[in-house]
Amino acid sequence: MSLRPRRSVLYMPGANSRAMEKAKTLPADALVLDLEDAVSPDQKESARAQVVAALQAGGFGKRELVVRINGLDTPWAMDDAHAVAGLPLDAVCIPKVESASQVQQVVDWLEEFGAADHVGVWAMIETPKGVSNVEAIAAAHPRLQLLLMGTSDLAKELRVPHTPDRIGFIYSLSRCVLAARQNGLDAIDGVHLSLDDEEGLRQICAQGRSLGFDGKSLIHPRQIEAANQTFGPDGEEVGRARRMIQAFEEAEAAGKGVAVADGKLVEVLHVEEARRTLAIAAAISALEG
Repeated sequence: MSLRPRRSVLYMPGANSRAMEKAKTLPADALVLDLEDAVSPDQKESARAQVVAALQAGGFGKRELVVRINGLDTPWAMDDAHAVAGLPLDAVCIPKVESASQVQQVVDWLEEFGAADHVGVWAMIETPKGVSNVEAIAAAHPRLQLLLMGTSDLAKELRVPHTPDRIGFIYSLSRCVLAARQNGLDAIDGVHLSLDDEEGLRQICAQGRSLGFDGKSLIHPRQIEAANQTFGPDGEEVGRARRMIQAFEEAEAAGKGVAVADGKLVEVLHVEEARRTLAIAAAISALEG
């Protein structure tokens, strides 16, 4: 089993070449070089050129590289896709996706502009219409790799406040996780806007993991540690996974119908999840090694 860690997904402003250079040293699993929200209209073309230069220069190591293009209803989107399609990147992120046809449009651009087969698409779900159509979006195309929540825009559109329990978002978050899982996709939680709220960040990361998310999108490097620690299996989880697999294999070899580890029944579904835990841990080790 081979999996890609996406515990920490850090947005980096495409207009800031210094920030993109610094990103090469940060322990984030994925970097989203942003041409949309982080770039003012008068800087769109210069930011695009800087992102192209950064991708061509390389030096990002094993980090997953993603470019967030501008919205498909803007004059910059197609040129963004054209500029980056043939460069060494892993995916293109589409903001404010509301239909499967929007995913298909970007896929068509990528293929027309010569993107490699491995280049995927990330769909941002950040409007009520996006949430309502998320099942169709998640099934739109094999290049689609994950759903990424845009909770800032969603808060505005739903008219719900950012509260510690995020009660106003729970339905939308859970529905998107379900749609992702139905289609074999990852799901990444939205950003936490308070940079000086370490405890709150960790609580919301823990909530996100409990809801089924694979990682957290971030707006500042200081948030990386909390996301990596929360969404990555710790030593206790890895040890428990190994004991479960060992107990199950020993019971199976002995012809026993029941396996027990740490006083708990171990079934095939538990073993599958344990193997996934070990695969994620191995992938994280390889990324950080």
